[in-house]
Amino acid sequence: MQDSINNIPIHLPRSEHTLSRSNISQTALNVLYQLDKAGYQAFLVGGGVRDVLLGRIPKDFDVVTNALPEQVRSLFRRCRLIGRRFVLAHVRLNKEIVEVATFRAHHNKGGDGVMEDGRIVRDNVYGSTVLEDVWRRDFTINALYYNISDFSLLDYANGMVDLYAGIIRLIGDPKSRYQEDPVRMLRAARFAAKLGFCIAPETAEPISELGGLLADIPPARLFEEVLKLFLSGHAVQSFVQLRQYDLFQHLFPDTDACLDDPFALALIERVVHDTDERKRHNKPVAPAFLLAAFLWPPFLHLLQDKSLKNFSLKNVNQNQQERLLEVSQQIIAKQQEHVTIPKRIGILIQEIWLLQLRLTRQRRGKKKSLSLLGHPRFRAGYDFLVLRAKAGEEKVTNDVEWWVNFLNSNVKQ
Repeated sequence: MQDSINNIPIHLPRSEHTLSRSNISQTALNVLYQLDKAGYQAFLVGGGVRDVLLGRIPKDFDVVTNALPEQVRSLFRRCRLIGRRFVLAHVRLNKEIVEVATFRAHHNKGGDGVMEDGRIVRDNVYGSTVLEDVWRRDFTINALYYNISDFSLLDYANGMVDLYAGIIRLIGDPKSRYQEDPVRMLRAARFAAKLGFCIAPETAEPISELGGLLADIPPARLFEEVLKLFLSGHAVQSFVQLRQYDLFQHLFPDTDACLDDPFALALIERVVHDTDERKRHNKPVAPAFLLAAFLWPPFLHLLQDKSLKNFSLKNVNQNQQERLLEVSQQIIAKQQEHVTIPKRIGILIQEIWLLQLRLTRQRRGKKKSLSLLGHPRFRAGYDFLVLRAKAGEEKVTNDVEWWVNFLNSNVKQ
């Protein structure tokens, strides 16, 4: 690793930084105070510190300490240890959970750590100092430590400089850090999208080359990363970042292969834009709807060997419903090899797709249309039809207009 950490940190007393206890949840403060009272070191670190310093509202607060997980558990009545790859203590106070981690150390120190081909498989090598823990952090802006004992900030990696310069920079040698945990490439893209920051050149340079390492990550873990990337209010920029660094193809390879088609690209750009708009207006966002859109282009390609431009669900014949169901199952099963799609979400995706056939049938009677309104997924299916039209699928424009008129006429009655 390159020498990017100072053995003696920049020490910012309370008078020289903007992180106030009024910006920290009372539950997190209680955990910090109790650890400190018991004689342990206790710090806030990570996204909570970073976001408060940027004037943002943190989603949560993470605590690090030199107390071992079992020692943390003994201090709090409602505490449980979770994880195998990375043991954490979850402390529940006032209906809020605070995550407490023991300082980490480098794997050459021994302990319960396992590396395979440069990748961290198990990471329970505990350190005794903040300096050891800093080396295990990913980015400089996530390695700022708020000390509850004197309310100061400790900065070992020049994180404050990068924070205010808007730079995402890995601690240590980027290639080695990505090999340790390839998900760091996705995190770099996500933080750049979320914060509007730039990825430092040396941090960005190996990403395109090493993106294939994501194949070694459990698909269930990548599903969680996809949710963070696309359902947190910065989906548009996440898509931009993932494509810029050739990462999208490792998450959704069949979709990526379709993006030369203008409609396919427009559909994805439209759904991420609409997702961000819903978040901005505090409306719910559904993983099933987003994934239905992401997988729609390869679904169409598999359904019928025609270009998207010339394709229409109205042209599908021979047991249309069965054919649609068969193809949808194939597409979802293939995607599972890369990013897990939980069964409940897979079922919703299929329902949205199957509704497209019923929504675009040319012969509609009022009775059948009213019956379709009672379908539990009608709204999702209808919104998906509208999405297709907004993305430029001209063949469904008339269908959308018909449904708009039909819905309006029934509202007035």
